[in-house]
Amino acid sequence: MLRIHVSGVDLSRVRMATRPDAMWETVLSFHRLRDRRGSTVFGKWRKESRNRLNGETRLLSAVVPPRGYFPDFLTPSGGAAEPFGLEAGMEALRDTPADRIRGEIGLLSGDGASARRPSGGHAPGALPEALAEGRTEPLGRLISALRAYHRAAVEPYWSHIRASVEADRAVRGRALLDGGADELLATLPPMIRWRAPVLEADYPVDRDLRLDGRGLLLQPSFFCRGTPVVYRDPRLPPVLVYPVTHPGAPAFAEPGPWLGRLVGHTRSAVLRSIDNGCTTSELARRTGVSLASASQHACVLREAGLVRTLRHGSSVLHTLTPLGAALLRGGAPLPVP
Repeated sequence: MLRIHVSGVDLSRVRMATRPDAMWETVLSFHRLRDRRGSTVFGKWRKESRNRLNGETRLLSAVVPPRGYFPDFLTPSGGAAEPFGLEAGMEALRDTPADRIRGEIGLLSGDGASARRPSGGHAPGALPEALAEGRTEPLGRLISALRAYHRAAVEPYWSHIRASVEADRAVRGRALLDGGADELLATLPPMIRWRAPVLEADYPVDRDLRLDGRGLLLQPSFFCRGTPVVYRDPRLPPVLVYPVTHPGAPAFAEPGPWLGRLVGHTRSAVLRSIDNGCTTSELARRTGVSLASASQHACVLREAGLVRTLRHGSSVLHTLTPLGAALLRGGAPLPVP
């Protein structure tokens, strides 16, 4: 179990990340790529991504084991609510001090996740030892592999990833407005439990993390699964990466035949009303229709792939998908990091 000890000062400094973090999504998606679970949600994505990859997985596997610890320096963070985009994250990774890389690679080997092999070559198994020696060339190879992997497995799906994270942010934002940071922490996914002053979470090892007045950044993640993730080094800015809720359908499914049903003034008004997120009651009030009619319109929009619906307490919260946002804005896509 993970226990995060939250003081009153820490509670006032809890904040939500403004968008998905490109580095966390890249590394965590690599876990999902090798995980056979969640085939309904991730099966189509795994197949498509593997077809685009060209040897990157062998190199990355040397520093990212299938389970357990992976080096903290792979997911750099400044602790700010504005997460790194891909290039900024790569630059932060490139600037990692050699002694930190050496120490974290040593933990990787110490956990039994990587057997020691002779260094100096270009074989994937030699990468951890080459990184530990502090040379720039192995780090450059790692960064190139991460960038190529991201472009194959994450970048083509970024608008969907971002929409899922924004939907989660909308739910947490409602909780924060309704009841403050206490309510926000209480509405995190079921594997995380707020028992003031301790935030407990399912975790593969028994661990205590003391915030000591630094606050906590909550980072929703599309590819995080099962349990949240925190840095192993307690001196790093405290970040709790947790999984967004997936509806159970394929993660990147194309819109179905319901799109042709989306016609008429009323549904256009409904789509505009959902732009920044709203409940069914708010949707009915904004559009001047009955609660039952608002629910029906939201259902059709959801079936068309234009709206995403998440439960918020006793009500539901509707937000736009990338397709819905693009339709509303005349086809303008969400930016890639």
